[in-house]
Amino acid sequence: AFAATTFTRAFRRRAARGEARTTGRRVVLWPDTFGNHLNPGVLAAATQVLEDAGWTVVLPEGQVCCGLTWVSTGQLDVARTVMRRAVRALAPLVAQGLPVVGLEPSCTAALRHDLVELLPGRESERVAEAVHTLAGFLNTYAPDWRPPRLSAKALAQVHCHQHAVMGFDAERDLIARAGIDGEVLDSGCCGLAGDFGFTEGHYEVSTAIGERELLPRVRAADADTLVMADGYSCRTQIGQGTGRRALHLAEVLARGIAARGVPGPAGRGKP
Repeated sequence: AFAATTFTRAFRRRAARGEARTTGRRVVLWPDTFGNHLNPGVLAAATQVLEDAGWTVVLPEGQVCCGLTWVSTGQLDVARTVMRRAVRALAPLVAQGLPVVGLEPSCTAALRHDLVELLPGRESERVAEAVHTLAGFLNTYAPDWRPPRLSAKALAQVHCHQHAVMGFDAERDLIARAGIDGEVLDSGCCGLAGDFGFTEGHYEVSTAIGERELLPRVRAADADTLVMADGYSCRTQIGQGTGRRALHLAEVLARGIAARGVPGPAGRGKP
């Protein structure tokens, strides 16, 4: 289901109410399509975390997309057009020295990897080099920030694109710093794989992949064990296959910030 309002609209409304942080260093938050239209709470949670770490969040202008949808379906000419629009939106901000944080692993990987392959050139390279995962950004640009302590156990599912392009070391480190006893599942793909699991004729294969390890491990986990998955596809597969709600790392950290009573952006995803 589509969200009642997009994250970008809620973000602008929040800024108009004077509730956004406006001092300190600036960081660009990439409003990926999944988060912006379907799960804006993830982007709102990341805003809370980044502000708690001392950063001012800004968004690229206009409607943007990483282009991965067209890459994964072989429509490379359309993908290049969409990626050029992304570069035009990000390049001026990157030229000012602003880092970029991506929350959806597939989109972040596309900006880090596919962008340079499809649009070779120094401008694309500079944009790609500025893009980080949330954990990678916090570990590099906010090393003195103390994440909230969450004495909890967790199962973590690594998105395929993150595993292939960026790795999960920064996330492992941040999870440990937050006091979470996290087990990173050796489960491989969740089985949904973008639109693969939604395509007619793929359901049995998609389900079988999820049932190999991921879904049984989630079902067997205690109710108080956190289920973590940064990928929208992974969270969807877990939710539909087990009934458990998986959380993005940003949502877990935002919960910890709220629990320790530190003021953050109002609503945590609500407009």
